[in-house]
Amino acid sequence: MLGAFVDGELPASARETLEARLADDPRAAARVAAWRAQKAALRALCEGARVSGEDAAPDAGQAGAEPAVLILRPSGSWWWRAGMAAAWVAVGAGLAVAATMLVPRLAPGLAPELMAGAAPTAARSETSEAFARRADIAYAVYSPEQRHPVEVGAADEAHLVAWLSRRLGKPLSVPSLAEYGYTLVGGRLLPGNTGPAAQFMYENDAGERLTLYVASSAVDRDPVRLLRDGNRRTFYWSTERTGYALSGPQTEPKLREIALDVCGALGGKPGQW
Repeated sequence: MLGAFVDGELPASARETLEARLADDPRAAARVAAWRAQKAALRALCEGARVSGEDAAPDAGQAGAEPAVLILRPSGSWWWRAGMAAAWVAVGAGLAVAATMLVPRLAPGLAPELMAGAAPTAARSETSEAFARRADIAYAVYSPEQRHPVEVGAADEAHLVAWLSRRLGKPLSVPSLAEYGYTLVGGRLLPGNTGPAAQFMYENDAGERLTLYVASSAVDRDPVRLLRDGNRRTFYWSTERTGYALSGPQTEPKLREIALDVCGALGGKPGQW
């Protein structure tokens, strides 16, 4: 419906209804604005590149105006292109047959995995820094959100922890940050690299937010490290094959102090690092 709205294809009544809804839906309004900008950019890109003999492109502001169209005509005879396509098809078929015959002989233990389409474990795991960047992006996306910062609020903390523990397949706990002036806002379920991930959000009286990102880790134990991205900071570590990342706008010494306390509260031993 949003696409039809941007393209001017909705009836007047449906258009008015959708306009009223967009006033109360910032995400949908932002999507409409982005599509309109994209459409304008395509018009600008194609301006003046019309088929020879056609009239000039109509004004982009006119209703129903169609953007100019680029027509690309490949050089060469059709029979030459058809012959080349057939040759490449034959080459591809030959390579497929050869691979089918050779793979089982060269790597019998690997062939079933390839035939099943399963990726090796090393390909599915991610580095500690990639884990931290995933947590940093989640913080950057959800911490500014005012209306829907979490899926389950702090009022249902017991349900939130039980739900996320069940989805991640391990018992989770929410450390208290009250001594630092932060209270729990709630949490949400997120996609991780190899399965579900959880995000818990905290907020202080000034409106500043911290997030604790939790997901499975291929590393049994990893020391606390720092990732910087603009004015955001993320301290991350692993304990008993569970990765944790604390993200926020705090200065590094303060956020590090909080991260070390959280690490200890969740079973880690930051004093050893």
